[in-house]
Amino acid sequence: MDDEISLASLATRSGCLLVAMVAARCAGHGGGCSSLRRRLLAAVAVLAAFGLAPCAAAAAAAGGAAADDAVGAGAAAAAAGRGHHRHVVMLRVEDVLAAAPSSSCDMPAEYEHRSTSSGTRMTVVHRHGPCSPLADAHDGKPPSHEEILAADQNRAESIQHRVSTTTARGKPRRSRASPPPRRQQPPVASAPAPAASLSSSAASLPASSGRALGTGNYVVTVGLGTPAARYTVVFDTGSDTTWVQCQPCVVVCYKQREKLFDPARSSTYANISCAAAACSDLDTRGCSGGHCLYGVQYGDGSYTIGFFAMDTLTLSSHDAIKGFRFGCGERNEGLFGEAAGLLGLGRGKTSLPVQTYDKYGGVFAHCFPARSSGTGYLEFGPGSSPAVSAKLSTTPMLIDTGPTFYYVGMTGIRVGGKLLPIPQSVFAAAGTIVDSGTVITRLPPAAYSSLRSAFAASMAARGYKRAPALSLLDTCYDLTGASEVAIPTVSLLFQGGVSLDVDASGIIYAASVSQACLGFAGNEAADDVAIVGNTQLKTFGVVYDIASKVVGFCPGAC
Repeated sequence: MDDEISLASLATRSGCLLVAMVAARCAGHGGGCSSLRRRLLAAVAVLAAFGLAPCAAAAAAAGGAAADDAVGAGAAAAAAGRGHHRHVVMLRVEDVLAAAPSSSCDMPAEYEHRSTSSGTRMTVVHRHGPCSPLADAHDGKPPSHEEILAADQNRAESIQHRVSTTTARGKPRRSRASPPPRRQQPPVASAPAPAASLSSSAASLPASSGRALGTGNYVVTVGLGTPAARYTVVFDTGSDTTWVQCQPCVVVCYKQREKLFDPARSSTYANISCAAAACSDLDTRGCSGGHCLYGVQYGDGSYTIGFFAMDTLTLSSHDAIKGFRFGCGERNEGLFGEAAGLLGLGRGKTSLPVQTYDKYGGVFAHCFPARSSGTGYLEFGPGSSPAVSAKLSTTPMLIDTGPTFYYVGMTGIRVGGKLLPIPQSVFAAAGTIVDSGTVITRLPPAAYSSLRSAFAASMAARGYKRAPALSLLDTCYDLTGASEVAIPTVSLLFQGGVSLDVDASGIIYAASVSQACLGFAGNEAADDVAIVGNTQLKTFGVVYDIASKVVGFCPGAC
């Protein structure tokens, strides 16, 4: 029973008294209490680092030689950590592990889709988690961490490619990831298509000036058409045009969970004319039978082609957007994970926030849960509660930097409460975006090197054993046998004095107990754009206010 006393109970349940009791029991065992003694040493060190040094004295009074050792450990920890206990976070190992397919879904009632006078809130779930309608989209087996991280590297490089072609930053580079097999590209032909469908010989679209992105990790459910049919879609702040797969499927469509959207069954569906101003809002467009065509090709070779159309988009039972412009995809192939399509939340003219500017004021927010078995939200309109508003800190949205993306000004990084010696010019040269679809935050090489060194030094000082790298994550640890770990805090700093104090669940990315890694990666070149990814945004309410030109962060929002 002695050996089963956990660090968590020592550190959190009447810590001083419990440590003293354990020390006394250990002294009573004489030399046969080595395991308990080690636990006592660890507990006292943690308590001292959290400003509870008197516990060590209590242990000394009760515990004899075992406690004497504990006092020594506690004193050293107190000397190192006095006044800095807020700069270490305790993390349960089980909280950083991905939820198993059999895990239950935690779906609190407050995250049901609902509308208020100032906006609409929708439930967000991880596409591979137990709450997702797509949870068993891979024959009951979610993609491996290597596959997730390889796809994430493709997305990051797609973002950097697009930034380099739309701004003066960076240069296109060859991929470092092992990409999925390239998909066969859609043929280009000149024969016109009938107005009712996109025939196999009709896809005549100009080549895009830049690749779009891979799809993201979080999904919501929307309604489309009249009467509304429900569809699960990925939402993405790095894309503008919303699209879904549609009937008739021409040549090829990928497998999806729900039935394809059928325009013939919607009384409010209409194709958009090639002559309409809305058609010219598309980055890549064509014309077939007088109707506007859209096309999006993703960095991994996936693509969607179809008609640019209008219909009613339903976000909640009491909130519908009439005449919403979207892509009705009749030729689609790629790694979309059985989602019906994509909800574009970028800053371009075809995006949902811009189309609904008069309704929602150009404001939306999202929150990603700490675990894939949890739920978050996607909210449109300035409808945040007073409690959220009071904790919200905002940084300027740098809209002149480039299109689509949400650019912000990163200024520094703190690890364990200490500002790292990174010149602000390092971040200025690269630029920074906040992106819902990227998993792992990417930093300029010099910034990542400094972060990695500081984090590794802190973990080494606590005695954690290193583990092999996991794909692009090169700073990993073996936490076998631990139920809790003490890790240094990590804070990302932005213009306006804003500090995003990354939640513990966003500091570590764990493939397994024996391979838990620092959840950041470095870019290849100094002028590659930095990307704040969704792992580091977990539990934060992230507010995008296009009208006020700010991006805000609210801790503990979900």
